[in-house]
Amino acid sequence: MQERRTLNRRCCYWSMMSPTRPSLRLYSVSFPRCRHGEDLRQLTVCSVDPPGCTDIDDALHCRELDNGNLEVGVHIADVSHFIRPGNALDKEAANRGTTVYLCGKSIDMVPELLSSNLCSLCSNVERLAFSCIWEMNHEAEIIKTRFTKSVINSKASLTYAEAQMRIDDTSKNDDITTSLRGLNKLAKILKRRRIDKGALTLSSLEVRFHMYSETHDPIDLQTKELMETNSMVEEFMLLANISVAQKIYDEFPDCAMLRKHPALPPSNYDILLKAAKSKAVEIHTDSAKALADSLDVAKVDRFPYFNTLLRILTTRCMMQAVYFCSGMDSDFHHYGLASPIYTHFTSPIRRYADIIVHRLLAVAIGADSTYPDLMDKHKQSALANNLNYRHKMSQYAQRASVAFHTQLFFKSRGILNEEGFVLFVRKNAIIVLIPKFGLEGTVFFDTKDKAPPNLVFDEEGPTLKVEQHAFSIFDKVKVTISLDDSNIQHQKIRMALIDPVIPGVSVPAPDVEPQAKKPKLDR
Repeated sequence: MQERRTLNRRCCYWSMMSPTRPSLRLYSVSFPRCRHGEDLRQLTVCSVDPPGCTDIDDALHCRELDNGNLEVGVHIADVSHFIRPGNALDKEAANRGTTVYLCGKSIDMVPELLSSNLCSLCSNVERLAFSCIWEMNHEAEIIKTRFTKSVINSKASLTYAEAQMRIDDTSKNDDITTSLRGLNKLAKILKRRRIDKGALTLSSLEVRFHMYSETHDPIDLQTKELMETNSMVEEFMLLANISVAQKIYDEFPDCAMLRKHPALPPSNYDILLKAAKSKAVEIHTDSAKALADSLDVAKVDRFPYFNTLLRILTTRCMMQAVYFCSGMDSDFHHYGLASPIYTHFTSPIRRYADIIVHRLLAVAIGADSTYPDLMDKHKQSALANNLNYRHKMSQYAQRASVAFHTQLFFKSRGILNEEGFVLFVRKNAIIVLIPKFGLEGTVFFDTKDKAPPNLVFDEEGPTLKVEQHAFSIFDKVKVTISLDDSNIQHQKIRMALIDPVIPGVSVPAPDVEPQAKKPKLDR
């Protein structure tokens, strides 16, 4: 017997193929007459995402208006149209809180049919969206903002690299490329203005694994390259989040779901200030703007990587941004973005907070009705606490996944020798960053297998004197990298010092670096 349950009358149904194993069948979606809101299918909308992205939750457009101004739109997948308050999907998504991205796979917050198909803003198909549309002049000053439910038809799903090539190719002048160039030009102005107000531009090394198709073992590892188009998308997502935050707070001052980034206590900056002082660089931390300005001018002759290292250290000093209910807190400021108010609106496929924000915004513009839990500040606050917890746990899982795949990557490579920089100094070790792999590792000097050298740790520096050589933050070193699998349950990446050469401490460099072996099939 087949039991059918309607998820959405126009698009899909539950089909009980067996008594215990339901499968969700999808009908093609068509909107001959737009009843969802505004019909924006004629606009040249496109998405720009990382390669391989299937859960496309944002798209953009830019066009010139008759009055000479520009219309810019951010179109976000309307997940809240399908996930209604209190249903089974809603309860499960609220509990999960976020999609967890691991190396080569993800644990979705919502079913794949929604995340990668029905809600995903794929190209050349009609999709429901929630749009934030601005009228701007050519100096990126906002003249008018409006929000609307909409139906869009994305004209292209591009990667960052593909979008960048279109912008740079002077022979291309089609509608999509013209739209991208307009967006890119405005984004640069928005970014400059945001930085002038004190927004921080920090740094962290993210890596991407290339997997062997048959075993899913990592065969290559590289740090992610950022392009202008990364910044272009980021600027309009930030602007949409700020615009929506102000709107929902104006309408619902007691129950808006917002996001804040607390200012740092002065003690958090201690390691950053000491590190900068060791290179005769002065860092001011009186305000976010003072810090941003200091980082912009922080340079050391013949050390081009210094500024990046300093920004990585600054990132480590930061506190975690958190969700909160506006009726339960009075400090709304987002320190890192230098914004008085902020929320998350742009990724409802992978973040439950965005679904709540969509519901609040829909009520604010009269596109949907409210429900009791949405207006209860205590329940909103409890939900925010769970979302903060789930977000933190997802970060831990992602780091563990990267660490595990890094071990797999080095497992077949024997011993490598690479250059790196000292990022932290400890009483018995130095922590080394390898920029090539985005990898951090610890070089211990008091190992059990040999007599410990003479160690003198100066916390004020901070410096660690090993025999006659003193290590400081930012020192350039050369190390060996290998996988220690002596304990099969606790395998770990091990680093040993090659250069500087310290007798009795340093190890000789490997004569030949082995090549990666092709993973064997598990038959």
